Amino acid sequence: MSTTADLVPHALRDSAAGLDALVSAVGHLTAEDLAGPSTLEGWTRGHVLSHVAGVGAALLGQARAAERGEVVPVYASRAARDAAIEAGSGRTLDEHLEVLSRLRDDLSRTWPAPASPLWDAPSGYRDGPLSGCVLAWWREVRIHAVDATSGTAEPIGYGTWDDTLCGHLRAFLAVRLPDGVVVDDIAGDPRDVTVWLAGRVPATPLPGELPELGPWPTSSR
Repeated sequence: MSTTADLVPHALRDSAAGLDALVSAVGHLTAEDLAGPSTLEGWTRGHVLSHVAGVGAALLGQARAAERGEVVPVYASRAARDAAIEAGSGRTLDEHLEVLSRLRDDLSRTWPAPASPLWDAPSGYRDGPLSGCVLAWWREVRIHAVDATSGTAEPIGYGTWDDTLCGHLRAFLAVRLPDGVVVDDIAGDPRDVTVWLAGRVPATPLPGELPELGPWPTSSR
């Protein structure tokens, strides 16, 4: 099983590729696409893009704090996070592109080199090391790139989740399963199981009766 340290180089590369793909796709969307419903209940595609920008900025802040030898919360509060998503949801296409492109540049400059000891520095994310922040960003950008573009002419499908990401997601999201149930108990294609664990609808329905999933792991546990 891969450790967090083993995953950091891949997470850096694949999260960068994921954000590149999202920026490219967003550049071809329309104002109607942005205002349309995403796959997430109650959120437009604009809300999803605002969240991607917000969580990216929050995790970027963790890297900057680690450089200073500080530990700070990921968000000032849940209310502040939600308010920022709502405020950013109405950005124009050009504004979304500007924010996401600037975030891409900032992340590229700020993440430590893959072998840097700074990855072991404490962070405010789940009371763990900075390495956990890049794994969180990897999950967020790859998952929400699908959410933000589904139903448009520029869909980013679940096929963009490589085997390494799928394995990581299954391990991370296994806590959503009820007591006594493990991921291997869920029949179906491994990618479809991963999509289901992430609370999304897989391409092929999973067979049998499925257990009810618990909440998504929060940034504090």
